[in-house]
Amino acid sequence: MAKNHYLERFQKGWKIFILNPLGKTGIILLIIFMLMAISSFFIPLLDPMYDPMTGIDPLIKESMPPSFQHWLGTDNVGRDLFAQLMEGAKVAFIVGLASAFVSIVLGTIIGMISGYVGGITDRILMRAADIIMIMPSLVVLLILASLFGQFNIWIIVFIIAIMRWPAVSRVIRSQALSLKSRPFIEASKVAGASDIRIIFRHILPNVLPLAFLYMTFRVTSAILVEAALSFLGFGDPSQVSWGMMLQWVWKSGHMFQAPYWLLPPGICISLLTLSFYLLGRAMDEVLDPRLRKEEERK
Repeated sequence: MAKNHYLERFQKGWKIFILNPLGKTGIILLIIFMLMAISSFFIPLLDPMYDPMTGIDPLIKESMPPSFQHWLGTDNVGRDLFAQLMEGAKVAFIVGLASAFVSIVLGTIIGMISGYVGGITDRILMRAADIIMIMPSLVVLLILASLFGQFNIWIIVFIIAIMRWPAVSRVIRSQALSLKSRPFIEASKVAGASDIRIIFRHILPNVLPLAFLYMTFRVTSAILVEAALSFLGFGDPSQVSWGMMLQWVWKSGHMFQAPYWLLPPGICISLLTLSFYLLGRAMDEVLDPRLRKEEERK
């Protein structure tokens, strides 16, 4: 019965989501970027010249505009910009989704424990969250990078995740505080259910939709932080990201001479973050019936 209840809730929510123009636009943009990320695995197989990091056209020694062989042109050493753009989509998905997933898992677990257990545990966890929340993640990453050198992509993912869980934990904690006084929680306690079972069997399913909503916004912030970090020269030097492309066009002096090199990564960063923002807005309407009523009145 419980599974059927959750399945019905999911189906109803999906119907509301997919009928929302914001949700449909977000999904379309997301599918386009997913195809770009997938294509990054196959483009270098066509010709080693299209490897985004090491592939160089032997006939080109400077940045060239788009051509039949290089759809977006080449950078100042003859590397294909289209291949780099596809590779950047893959890196953006890795950083955005991985860091958002880790931060949401941490924030959800800590928030549920803090709200349900309360007492000294709640105070310690929330004070730790407050301390981390006041630290600007980009500045912290820059300080750590200046101290320990450039990070690889997975260290960047881990640090972003560690810096972004507190806001999620506070929202989940407030939901857990509300849920633990509900009759079905009291009934579970009377039936002899353990605290762990109550947290993960009864509270978790009720806070998951809110956690997924916050995950969409965490993806956008992670992508922007990684792009800024790479543009400033502290990204993973072994990965071609959109921020790295912007850094190369700036350092090579082509910022105003090669719009075919400058504009594509900037546009992609904007559109990918927009797609996750639109998904979050559509999910917000699914979770909050008051927003749907406002849209209907309009």
